[in-house]
Amino acid sequence: MTPPPTAFLDPTTEPKPKAKSGGCGCSSTTDASDGLDERMKARIEKHPCYSEEAHHHYARMHVAVAPACNIQCNYCNRKYDCANESRPGVVSELLTPEEAAHKVLVIAGKIPQMTVLGIAGPGDPLANPEKTFRTFDLIADKAPDIKLCLSTNGLMLTEHVDRIKQLNVDHVTITINMVDPEIGAKIYPWVHYKRKRYRGIDGVKILHEKQMEGLQALKEADILCKVNSVMVPGINDEHLPEVNKEIRARGAFLHNIMPLISAPEHGTYFGLNGQRGPNPKELKALQDKCAGNMKMMRHCRQCRADAVGLLGEDRSQEFTKEKFMEMSPEYNLEKRQEIHADIKKFKEEQQAAKAKEKAARQEKLPAVKETPKILLAVATKGGGVVNQHFGHAKEFQVYEVDGLEAKFVGHRKIDQYCQGGYGEEATLDGVIKAISDCKAVLVSKIGHCPQEELQKAGIQSVEAYESINKVALEFYEKYVQQLGSRE
Repeated sequence: MTPPPTAFLDPTTEPKPKAKSGGCGCSSTTDASDGLDERMKARIEKHPCYSEEAHHHYARMHVAVAPACNIQCNYCNRKYDCANESRPGVVSELLTPEEAAHKVLVIAGKIPQMTVLGIAGPGDPLANPEKTFRTFDLIADKAPDIKLCLSTNGLMLTEHVDRIKQLNVDHVTITINMVDPEIGAKIYPWVHYKRKRYRGIDGVKILHEKQMEGLQALKEADILCKVNSVMVPGINDEHLPEVNKEIRARGAFLHNIMPLISAPEHGTYFGLNGQRGPNPKELKALQDKCAGNMKMMRHCRQCRADAVGLLGEDRSQEFTKEKFMEMSPEYNLEKRQEIHADIKKFKEEQQAAKAKEKAARQEKLPAVKETPKILLAVATKGGGVVNQHFGHAKEFQVYEVDGLEAKFVGHRKIDQYCQGGYGEEATLDGVIKAISDCKAVLVSKIGHCPQEELQKAGIQSVEAYESINKVALEFYEKYVQQLGSRE
């Protein structure tokens, strides 16, 4: 089986070999599509945020048409004309709705795997309702197969739910960091509501009330809702399981617990005042704790407000205003449908191969049921395939592997190792630290020097160009055999 044509997602992509299996779960046990009826599966199968499996194959883009915001978050600092930071709230340039629509039509032609158009800022889309809805209107008219999606703090959601429904916006994300205003007061200094600024807990109480009302309104309107929560150690980390229970009770489809980004150079209140973010182990532990209540999103990349491409990649600088305004729209519904059909066929082949592999291993269960679970780091450019050079990776996907399957559990951002000889030693130390809890790293290629240093740190390196699931399970078998030989 060969992957569908995706070379134009990365012009340097080499032809992919045949892959025999792949895929993984979005939560600690299942993908977000497991246990859903066919109608619900169809609603999420091409949305890379709502389906972990989809993010291997489908791309998204954001358009920055919403600059204003109506609340202040201690973890946020909106920046404009910023190309060197990858986090929410930053953009290279603001767009008008007409410019945004043109950009979407250009990119939908150049990246047919792009299936979702989101508006996520750089402020709050519903603090800029005219620009937001004008953009959706234009895109829905000219590109009907593209899913429309917005992210909001929820303050003005109830006032716009009817319009959102009318435009067939089927996916809405609300950022909810607390259900206790006392905790919220440590995160939100002020809230601007109905032409008045409320400071401290008075504003937080309004925000909390409107978020809960908005979540309920989305449920009643049959609009899928993902809730984002920023994990802030020492402030809301122990509180987020309670948030998880409350949003589940109100019909949220998916919960995304994200790590606080708090580097001082970003200029946020938390960053400038020494508030740390969680380490990967702390984040995973909290996600695991909440996974028993509802589906967890673990593959979030905390995207820029002008992100373009697969999750984990940023192609926004390929499509600056100066560049895309000179390009003619290349949107072709028929061509896009053909490519989507190829992707669907490839996914089905992957799933069938994985199921066959799992069934075969199930027969050996008595022999492997006592074996430990391990973590593996994977360098991949998407498609559920080990297909990236160690030195080119800017993140690793992390899989939890046992004797039956490999399950996606998160990702680790890193500084790219290959930098033309500059800073590579220090960077390698950072890479090793980021994946220190992994038994091996799976890559398409790796140099001798980093291979040796990884080995010294107790991390094996495996070169392959195959499905992640297949390579991970083959490594696991060898790992278990090695454990047995040492006993």
